[in-house]
Amino acid sequence: MAKTATRGRRKAPARGKSKARSSGGGLLPWAVIGIAAIGGIVAHDHWKSIQPMLARPSTPITRDTAEPRPVVRKDAPPKQVALAAPTSKVAVPQPQPLPPAAIPTPMIQPIKAVPPLAPAAVSQTGTVAFGYCGQGAHINCVGDGGVFWYKGEKIVIADMASPVVDQARCDGERRVAFAAKSRLLALLNAGPFTMNAAGKAEPSGAPRVVSRDGRSFGVQLINEGLARKPGAAGSAWCA
Repeated sequence: MAKTATRGRRKAPARGKSKARSSGGGLLPWAVIGIAAIGGIVAHDHWKSIQPMLARPSTPITRDTAEPRPVVRKDAPPKQVALAAPTSKVAVPQPQPLPPAAIPTPMIQPIKAVPPLAPAAVSQTGTVAFGYCGQGAHINCVGDGGVFWYKGEKIVIADMASPVVDQARCDGERRVAFAAKSRLLALLNAGPFTMNAAGKAEPSGAPRVVSRDGRSFGVQLINEGLARKPGAAGSAWCA
């Protein structure tokens, strides 16, 4: 009887432990449910601040971090690469260029010196009206029996010589000088005439042979006794 009593006393604490375990196991689900409810309320109140955090993309794990790189040993010998032996090139003989054929050179004929042509006589035609030269500018006027101005240029008749009024040595020479001057003015105003250069222009005037229709004015004045040939000696007008 004493043994049974002790056995019953020892079993009593075991029942209390089982009740405590059963009561503890029944409260755990309710605690989880309560925590979830509180978390949902907090998430609902702070949804605006939580939403951007959920929208961020997760950073992918790169291959560098996922796969470790092999460690290169410093004391490892370098890889040896077998070099190919150079192949000797066979020299191909190049064809030699043929020398050019000889080109016949033509015979060079000596060039004969050609004498220069004589300059053609400068010819000029006058068609203006003339008058006697006075104290003003001499443009188109007659100075004496053998000198006149054409467009401001002094012209000396080259194929004759006539007396000058201001240099007359006698009355007869002065009369001939006035007559030659008047005759030359009439010839110049009779129509177009031609002037051919008879030498270089000098300060005394430009020498010209004046003619009309092939007839020289100087020859006409000589034939009329109003002039003489250039260089003729004597004072025929002062007899």
